[in-house]
Amino acid sequence: MGFSFRAGVFVMTLLGSTAAQAEGFGTVEIAPVAEALTFARVEEDGHYRLLLVSSYEGGVVSGVDVTAALGADDPIDAYGRHGYDAIAALAAGTSERMPVERLALPARLTASHIAVGTNFPEHAEESAVTDGPFLFPKEVEPTGFNAPVPAGEALLDYEVELCFVALSPVDLNGALDGTAPERMGLMLCNDVTDRAALMRNVDPSDVTSGKGFTTGKSAPGFLPVGNLFVIPRELRPFAEAAELRLWRNGELKQAATQSEAIWDFDELLRQTKAREGVTWTYQGREVGLPAPGGRIPARTAILAGTPDGTVFRGVNKSAMALGLWDFVAGGWDRPITAHVVERHIAQEKASGDYLKPGERVQIAVRYLGEIDSRIVE
Repeated sequence: MGFSFRAGVFVMTLLGSTAAQAEGFGTVEIAPVAEALTFARVEEDGHYRLLLVSSYEGGVVSGVDVTAALGADDPIDAYGRHGYDAIAALAAGTSERMPVERLALPARLTASHIAVGTNFPEHAEESAVTDGPFLFPKEVEPTGFNAPVPAGEALLDYEVELCFVALSPVDLNGALDGTAPERMGLMLCNDVTDRAALMRNVDPSDVTSGKGFTTGKSAPGFLPVGNLFVIPRELRPFAEAAELRLWRNGELKQAATQSEAIWDFDELLRQTKAREGVTWTYQGREVGLPAPGGRIPARTAILAGTPDGTVFRGVNKSAMALGLWDFVAGGWDRPITAHVVERHIAQEKASGDYLKPGERVQIAVRYLGEIDSRIVE
């Protein structure tokens, strides 16, 4: 996430086979209940049923009806009321089968989230942002795993990410004294980005301030989340082992293990605490990270960063040269950087490299489920 007016470093990472296909989509390995609780939700006539998932194969999910057994229709509620072991004991019950296409948003979530930019070294390199990771708010309602993503006039980009979700309010002081939460929910997300809106609002002299990122990442539909909600028994090793994978029209574009991230879960909490009181301008108002009083509310998502392989790969030298010419030729009413941005946006729109209506973005991760997004007008 991000860009710089320095000449970009264009590094292509081989993702196994560059033409790898999303074969086996519709089948996901589910963690044993001794390692993690895996949930899915189904909406029926305006009501939700919660399943404890035991298998996900051939486009069909099998699981035990938690709502019938415990009365809870949300995994965070179920965990808060009954705890890990009581829910795990349900796995021995009678399982029912459900088509994956019927799965709904896997949990009730807030609309204010904590996001991190350039948290994977190779993504920082391809974006030419080398000053380290940074945080910013993402202000958007999550949408389901198969909800359409609107392109509009955006330079639309994808970003596979692992999301940590607070199961109860998180006291950020615990990130400093060693008592950070032992359990969080996990799910997949696509941190969809309009690169044009981001670049028009970023601070080119200090990209890691996060200025402009909320604007570029918070349009409606810009946060599709996975169809499973997972609560690991051992949070940190489980999260670090997640192998993130994203395909564009069947071609593997992003692949990395969460352990490659620069800031781990605990550091993300520490960095959130360090930004207490910091605000960013979004839609004419000031917004901070969702941590009022040093506490992250329950159901808040923490987006843990994306690997390399996004469409955006820094601002090219041609746009820099043409932007400079536009300024010298009489465009003194705006900074040189504004001219460079407009030249870059025009070139990228002409290239057709960004996501367009009719395209398909798929994410699939062992133990964590899938996202299957169609790009629409």
